[in-house]
Amino acid sequence: MLENLKRLVCQANKSLKELNLVKWTSGNVSFRDIDTNVVIIKPSGVHFDELQPEHMVIVDLVGNVLEGNLKPSVDTASHLYVYRNRDDIHSIIHTHSPFATSFAVRGKDIPSYTTTAANIFRYCVPCSDFAAIGEEEVGKQIVDHLGNSPAVLLRNHGVFTVGKDIEHALKAAVILEETAEYAHYATLHDPDLLPLSKEIIDNCYRFYNTSYGQQVKSKSI
Repeated sequence: MLENLKRLVCQANKSLKELNLVKWTSGNVSFRDIDTNVVIIKPSGVHFDELQPEHMVIVDLVGNVLEGNLKPSVDTASHLYVYRNRDDIHSIIHTHSPFATSFAVRGKDIPSYTTTAANIFRYCVPCSDFAAIGEEEVGKQIVDHLGNSPAVLLRNHGVFTVGKDIEHALKAAVILEETAEYAHYATLHDPDLLPLSKEIIDNCYRFYNTSYGQQVKSKSI
């Protein structure tokens, strides 16, 4: 069932370790199939180097296991809450990337100090309230705090990013850690550093989302 997608989700999970966004067995990637509305997610507690496509677990939107011999991620209920409440989201990534998580530990948003941050996260990466891991409340915190940003810091825990597909969610996770690192060092030297103005942020966000990348042209008939 959905063999190609299981391979895709497996590789995305492995990439978290390759990109230094997670350590040991923490973190996960899930994907909701557009056609069937089922969710493919990493199994709980399996080392990234050992992951194989057949280890991926397929669940429905209420958490019933449809395929897989392993227990799904302990974050499954959180992912499913988001999918049930946001039709536009088809991938969720959870990491404990160190610089971003340091802001989550302090309960701090990450303002947009750079144009890159403004391009992706607009005004800031918000930090949520505390929620117990393994509960739907984590998903509720994500939905309530996303706003314009594809990333949320979960208070005292880590990072969740979302996207219309795995590539967009993964890009958000990578750029978030880069953004957090820059913000950490900049504010270390200047604690009163001001973020970009709303006007600059809006201009950056608008330009990036209308002009960046290759434009797909329709074929002439």
